[in-house]
Amino acid sequence: MRSLTGYILFSLATAVLSVPLSEVSVEDESFAKNYLKKFFNLTEEEGPAVRRGISPLNKKLAEMQRFFGLQITGSLDADTLAMMKKPRCGVPDEQVARFSTFGNNPKWQKRSLTYRIENYTPDMSVAEVDDSIEKALQVWAKVTPLRFTRIYSGIADIRISFARRAHGDFSPFDGPGKTLAHAFAPGTGIGGDAHFDEDETFTFRSNRGVVLFIVAAHEFGHSLGLGHSNVPGALMYPTYSYRNPDTFVLPQDDVKGIEYLYGSNPGNDPSVVDPTPPTTPDACDSTMVLDAVTTLRGEIIFFKDSFLWRRLPGSRTPQQSLIRSLWPSAPVDIDAAYESQQLDTVFLFKGRKVWAFTGNQPVRGYPKTLTAFGLPKGVRKIDAALHDVNSGKTLFFVGNNYFSYDEARKTMEQGYPRLVNQAFTGLTSNVTAAFQYRGFTYLHSGPYMSEYDLGTGKLNRVLRNSYFLHCTNL
Repeated sequence: MRSLTGYILFSLATAVLSVPLSEVSVEDESFAKNYLKKFFNLTEEEGPAVRRGISPLNKKLAEMQRFFGLQITGSLDADTLAMMKKPRCGVPDEQVARFSTFGNNPKWQKRSLTYRIENYTPDMSVAEVDDSIEKALQVWAKVTPLRFTRIYSGIADIRISFARRAHGDFSPFDGPGKTLAHAFAPGTGIGGDAHFDEDETFTFRSNRGVVLFIVAAHEFGHSLGLGHSNVPGALMYPTYSYRNPDTFVLPQDDVKGIEYLYGSNPGNDPSVVDPTPPTTPDACDSTMVLDAVTTLRGEIIFFKDSFLWRRLPGSRTPQQSLIRSLWPSAPVDIDAAYESQQLDTVFLFKGRKVWAFTGNQPVRGYPKTLTAFGLPKGVRKIDAALHDVNSGKTLFFVGNNYFSYDEARKTMEQGYPRLVNQAFTGLTSNVTAAFQYRGFTYLHSGPYMSEYDLGTGKLNRVLRNSYFLHCTNL
């Protein structure tokens, strides 16, 4: 990556469903080549090596798959094409690392930096823009020796502006819904500057626009010398996901990256900086306890903390992302989830509330309380939910008991709750997640899951939670 000429284009991420290989068209192949040329330095070469079947295209496909944690096939498969079609940042992803820096590690050689806001977006009040920019810089100041001072005239180290289309830096913006912003690595002249696309709708906190704080915090990471991370959930991941500015904590991967350049903040204390920044869960962690599992239109979705893995039909490699990259208004750290195929709706449970989504869209009237399903008022949370496609009943697990909900009648069945171990032999601890797949029922309990035949209640086998998750250590 180049320090000054390598601009950063930060783009809005949307959920993209995978397409079957049979539907990959000539246009898709051309799109993939252009993507690899732009982001992975693909060059179309001719010569003996190519004639022997050593294709630069295959090499770059494998490189891209490795960066994004996809199954490494070296071919244009469905998962790879889906990832390519996500709107994204425009900086090349050539460096494969949990965090990365620009080539030659450019960084500021001083610890006191100035910034100047040169103009404002009409989308927000002046006070909201000022607050967003200041908080975004403080994200990095909290974990490093860096200090930022605002100036109102003269040349600042980091100059911040809003602009449309061509704006004098040879990196024109592209209208609404695509590129959000770009920034330049530390250096003289334009180095460190951050530009935001005025054609976007910036907001202070709402998930109905683009939260300026999140975009600015990412861009200032580039202004300080960080490249992109290939860790989903990291602030420096190439794509945008909504996060609540009031509860945002810089993830561990970003902390490691910025401390690599500038060292840690010598004045850190638990009242100022979270001593345990959030980390991205690892599918290979043998002790991991999943929060919930559900199906979604043929997919399987696994939840952990603020993250999810999506296992798409026909793919062995789940795609990891933030929950709010799929459902911006969804809760995180959920308790349970299930899909009603009849309603084409996924329900997410946290505490006494339940959220509902059809596809990516929230269902009107939600969130509701657990009593909407007929659960007793004394139930403060459920541990897991399981929808049985054959009977149309949904089981809610609460401690060592479970309830049965009739989806067709929208009523709780009589004679419940019942003991879990009476219906599921061999299950000696509480259910923590549940789902059905290919005719079998899977009940998670801690780091293990039990495979049952729901019709007979027979236990077939006990598996690790990572069984359905792609793990190179298996």
